[in-house]
Amino acid sequence: MWKAAALVLYHLLTLGQLLSVQEDVTAAAITPQNCSLDCIQQGGPGCEYCRITRADVKRALGFKSINAFGSCIPWPCFELLGEEDPQICQHYVQAPNDVKVEFVHEQNPQSDTVVVSWKPSYYGIAFLRGFQVSLQALGGSSVACQLFLFHRNLSLTVSHAQRVYKSDPFPGLSLGTQYAVTVMALPVPEEWEKFYHSKIFSTRSCAQKNSLEQCKNDWYPQHIQVEQEGSAITVTFNLAPPNLGIRSYFSLCYANGKKKYTDITPNSYKNKTHHSFQLTDLQEETNYTCEIAADEVDAVRRKFNVQVLRIRKGGTPPLSVSPSMALMLPLGLAVAAILVVLLAALTRRRPQLHMKRLNIKPDLITQDQESGTQEEMLALPQGRQTPPRLLICYSSNDGPALIKAVMQLGSFIQQYMATQVCLDLWDSLSVAGEGSMAWYCRQIQESDFIMVICSPGLNIKPKPPEPDNNEDEDEDGELCDFESNTFSSDTAVQLVGEEVGRAKARGRDLSKYMSVIFEYSEETDVPTELRLVSHYTLTKDLPLLFSHLHKVALHRPGGYLKINNISEEGFTKLPAGAALQRAILEVGMEMRAKRCR
Repeated sequence: MWKAAALVLYHLLTLGQLLSVQEDVTAAAITPQNCSLDCIQQGGPGCEYCRITRADVKRALGFKSINAFGSCIPWPCFELLGEEDPQICQHYVQAPNDVKVEFVHEQNPQSDTVVVSWKPSYYGIAFLRGFQVSLQALGGSSVACQLFLFHRNLSLTVSHAQRVYKSDPFPGLSLGTQYAVTVMALPVPEEWEKFYHSKIFSTRSCAQKNSLEQCKNDWYPQHIQVEQEGSAITVTFNLAPPNLGIRSYFSLCYANGKKKYTDITPNSYKNKTHHSFQLTDLQEETNYTCEIAADEVDAVRRKFNVQVLRIRKGGTPPLSVSPSMALMLPLGLAVAAILVVLLAALTRRRPQLHMKRLNIKPDLITQDQESGTQEEMLALPQGRQTPPRLLICYSSNDGPALIKAVMQLGSFIQQYMATQVCLDLWDSLSVAGEGSMAWYCRQIQESDFIMVICSPGLNIKPKPPEPDNNEDEDEDGELCDFESNTFSSDTAVQLVGEEVGRAKARGRDLSKYMSVIFEYSEETDVPTELRLVSHYTLTKDLPLLFSHLHKVALHRPGGYLKINNISEEGFTKLPAGAALQRAILEVGMEMRAKRCR
């Protein structure tokens, strides 16, 4: 009996030790260390989890990896860890799990700083040699990379899969911007697709980080009061803090197709916190929708409603009534009311009897009459489990202004049109791994829709890229790349043209393909083979593009579909819409300048 009790106690103590060890493993996150590449290759004890700089890669390879490969590609395992043991780089390692993005404090109010954390996968953890983290803005071409390696003698166990590893901080991220972070498990053998985990996140807005009172572009009046005295309608609102430098405002009211614009210039010497102004020339018995904002570019507008009541004007004095008339008047009113009730009951009874004979439900007619032209909520078709996938192709021969407009368009479509956008500039890792031609062939086959941005550059044959021998002066910074593929996008347009011709010859549906021009372009910019497919001019045809992508009708008997975020007058109120419009204007000015030369 004593032996059994001792055995149970021994197992409990052993289990407690194991649990305490596991708690120690998962207690604290592991952060990168400063250690040399020689220490990693020799397996020194102080090189468990090391950051690798650009200078380390250059010393190991003998050349600049960024200029040679043109992207943030997986690290060269054999060269960095030595060639003594070739099998160390030939094992498969599963992608990391539980990727998270954490915001850290940064003194600069104009940017954000994040740190990425993750856990390694159970599968292949014994052969794990390190991680590579890349960060890319959705709508930008720059890529920031960080490389972390274990020393060659370290072999992790299954219990280490609960460890949390962290990256170095990624500073200087623009506020209110979407980013894609990718964490890769190393090494990366060929023909292996499950080595990385991607996550899309958004940085905080200026108001979220610094409060609304510190952000000029995000500020808007929060307190609005409307009063009417006779024909005068007075609106009172709170002013922006003096530190923002906002000196003037405006108000816009609209109803029944008419608009009323009012300039507002407060006198800050009288009141520094609130200001009142009057709305004039508004129609009686009309409901107005009004907006008020600072008179600044891309200012946020605050909506409020104004109901103009009917103004009672003075009339003739009341008639004098004799005592006999005072007694007769209530009696006459009572008799008239009874007659009206009886007449209404009879007229209501006859249509109901007639409808019953014809098997018509009066309730349905009443509902239809009461509904009028009220707004309706329209759900998208339920047959699709995931958003439609759209591949955007373009010509890079028209310069960086067009590329910027394409990226802004892709960002707007993905944010506000419920569509997954595929763009080579956002997936440089896969493009570098597969090759641009293979990547585009796969995307053309897997995408639900293909959009070609037509511009004069499509008529220029692509040229091979020239070698770049210039080296960056920063030797110890992050592994960054600011180059983009300059010929793959034009090749993809040729592939799409061939696919359209092949589909037309075989009598297949061409709704998968569409051509798009911006408002500054000309119809001659559309290649001949793409004139067979649906054609849109942006940004005025954004609702038609939404209808095409989601297969919903914009018009039907008695109503039409209106989506505020993509309407012609509503999309510019969004930050992404304003950025898209500005990018299109810039590329339009550049194109017109080229035509005039």
